[in-house]
Amino acid sequence: MDPRGNGTDGRLRVAMLAPISWRVPPRHYGPWERVVALLTEGLVARGVAVTLFATADSITKATLVGTCPRPYSEDDTLDPKVWECLHISEVFERADEFDLIHNHFDFLPLSYSALVETPLVTTIHGFSSPRILPVFEKYNASSHYVSISDADRNPKLDYVATVHHGIALDEFELRTDSEGYLLFFGRIHREKGTAEAIEVARRSGRRLIIAGIVQDRAYFEREVSPHIDDDHVRYIGSVGPDKRAEVVGGAVALLHLIDFDEPFGLSMVEAMACGVPVIAIGRGSVPEVVVDGVTGFIVTDLDTATAAVQRIHELDRLAARKHVEDHFSAERMTDGYLRVYQEVRRRCHEP
Repeated sequence: MDPRGNGTDGRLRVAMLAPISWRVPPRHYGPWERVVALLTEGLVARGVAVTLFATADSITKATLVGTCPRPYSEDDTLDPKVWECLHISEVFERADEFDLIHNHFDFLPLSYSALVETPLVTTIHGFSSPRILPVFEKYNASSHYVSISDADRNPKLDYVATVHHGIALDEFELRTDSEGYLLFFGRIHREKGTAEAIEVARRSGRRLIIAGIVQDRAYFEREVSPHIDDDHVRYIGSVGPDKRAEVVGGAVALLHLIDFDEPFGLSMVEAMACGVPVIAIGRGSVPEVVVDGVTGFIVTDLDTATAAVQRIHELDRLAARKHVEDHFSAERMTDGYLRVYQEVRRRCHEP
C-alpha cells in the first residue's frame, strides 16, 4: 500500500488517537489499546509518520504525545473525564499537522470533528449502548467509519470498510498438544459466559482455568468464586503478554460462551494462533472468526457446547493456526487500514 502523504518528506502523517484507560501496549487487559499498538507499529514500519496520542508511559516507535501521565484505570487519583478532555483536545488543536486523524476513542472525538478540516477516521470498536448512536448518526456524513466485523455494523451508518483485528503471530507459539484443561480467557462478566464455562467444564469432567480481569465484582462473587477450588476450577487473574501464550496454548479448547453480540473477540484469534480450538456461542462476530468444524465449534447452548468438548479431538490444531495466519495477522490489519486511508483521502480530494 502507498503510504505517501503531504508531509515535507512526502510521508503520510497520521494522528493515532488511543484510549487512555490503559497503556499502549497494555500491560494486561486492554484490547483496544493492544490493537492501537500493533497498528501504530505496523504503520511506522511501512514508512508512515505516526504521532501516537496515548498515556505518557506508552511504548512506541512513533512520536508519542502523552497528555495523560498514566492510565486512569491504574490510578484512581486521575479523573477520567478531565484527562479525556485534555487528551482529545490536544489532538484536534494540532489537527492541521496531519493528513488524517484515526480515532480509537469511541464517539466523543466526533464532536470535535466539524471544527477542523483534517479528515477523521473512526474505528467503531462496538456499541456500548444504543444511547450513543445519535452521536454517530450526526457525524455519519462527514466522518469515515470502520467496523471491526460485518456483524457489528449498524444499518443507520455508512462505513468505509470492515477491518478485522490482527495479532502479532510471533507472540503466539503453536502448540500441537495440550495439557487437557479448558480455558476461559477474558473479562469476567455475565455477558462473557464465565459461569457457563464452569458448568460445561463440570459436565465434561475437565479442569477449567479462568484468566482475566474481574469486571463485575458482584457477578464474580455470586456465580464464579464459589466454584473456585484450585483443582477443578482455578482462577489465575489477569494474564499479561509474557504469560498469555503459555496459558492459552496449554488448553485443549477455549470456551467462549457469550451472551451478547460480541463485536470481535481477540481471545478467539489468540487461542487459534496457539492451535487451540474455540467452542463459541454463534452470536455477533463469532461466525466471521471461527470456522465451524475446522478451527472450533459454533454452538447454541450448554448442551451443544458440552457435546463439542467431546469432539475436540476431531480438529487439527494446525488448521486453527493456519486460519489466523491467513486472516488475522497484524500485517493484514495494517494493509486494511492503509487501504482505508487511501480511500478517505481520495474521497476528500474529489471535486
